Amino acid sequence: MISRSVKPDKMGSYKEEDVVFLLQDIGKYVLERNTEEREQLIQAGTHYSEMLPVEYQPNEEYVALFHDTLHLYSKRLAVAVGLVAEQIKEKKSLEHLVIVSLARAGTPIGVLIKRYLSFKYSVDVPHYSISIIRGRGIDEVAIDYIYRHHPQAAIQFVDGWTGKGAITSELDEACQSYNSTHINQLDSTLAVLADPGHCVEIFGTRDDFLIPSACLNSTVSGLVSRTVLNRRFMKPGELHGAKYYKELAEADVSNLYVDTIEQEFPHIQEDIDQGLSELKNSDPTPTWKGLASVEWIQETFKISNRHFVKPGVGETTRVLLRRMPWKILINPHFTNDLTHILMLAKERHVPVEAFTEMTYSCCGLIKEL
Repeated sequence: MISRSVKPDKMGSYKEEDVVFLLQDIGKYVLERNTEEREQLIQAGTHYSEMLPVEYQPNEEYVALFHDTLHLYSKRLAVAVGLVAEQIKEKKSLEHLVIVSLARAGTPIGVLIKRYLSFKYSVDVPHYSISIIRGRGIDEVAIDYIYRHHPQAAIQFVDGWTGKGAITSELDEACQSYNSTHINQLDSTLAVLADPGHCVEIFGTRDDFLIPSACLNSTVSGLVSRTVLNRRFMKPGELHGAKYYKELAEADVSNLYVDTIEQEFPHIQEDIDQGLSELKNSDPTPTWKGLASVEWIQETFKISNRHFVKPGVGETTRVLLRRMPWKILINPHFTNDLTHILMLAKERHVPVEAFTEMTYSCCGLIKEL
């Protein structure tokens, strides 16, 4: 049971009605490590959640690419948002629905689903963004907070995309753990915009295409950092933490991103109806075939640690922005969708290799130090 005095810090550049971050602001602590130092610490056993990467500051060409990609894909993204929102509505009562996005990649997707449901059904669904950390589970203090404010909450977890399914599995285990000790029972079903890993049942697409919010870090996620759990200064019973990068306000495109996609909602109903019809005639059961691709990549490139294989556009982007890449695998059939990957690889002098034997359009391999 948590203390009733637990309150999230006000953070993030989204409108207050769009999302509440159930996090504490740890801006007073210096946690950033440069890429090489952080990689060495992680590979030596320090948990990635105990420190932060230095925020990548993109050049003008890269920022321009983000804007181009957003306008190119805004309709495709809006359709995917609508498809996910409609599936959530079918599975859960809108009366008690609470959207819980996984910070931070899930946050803009949660905002968009909330806005779609408001647009289509004139409902104001609560939306919270909470921390989940691989190997350490979900922030149970945040979950308790939600149930205290919404006793009948039908929680729907939301994320941006799947890679090899690590967070899907982490969420499932975390919910089982929570349910074993609480009266309120969590449904671990995860809804994502893109599921190239074939490991969730609720998705907008299984195509491995670029979700533009993967291009940037905090400046497209409400100026909030990746989440942190560091027991040196965070006590049990407190919310997980994150930094609020107010100093990056001039570069912030978080609201531009969701506003641009929302503007497509009035024009996509036919596409959504068609997409829902196709989904009804298909089997959404996860096959986890993305994981089979990862195992094949491991075997082909003699990689001992599965954590060093980061498949899919979103995960490959993260490798290039905040890890030490060894090489990038590209499926040549999807090169048109991978301009930003090729640009980042060139900027960081990372070799790119053609590889077609994977379900993904690309894959980032981390350098073993």
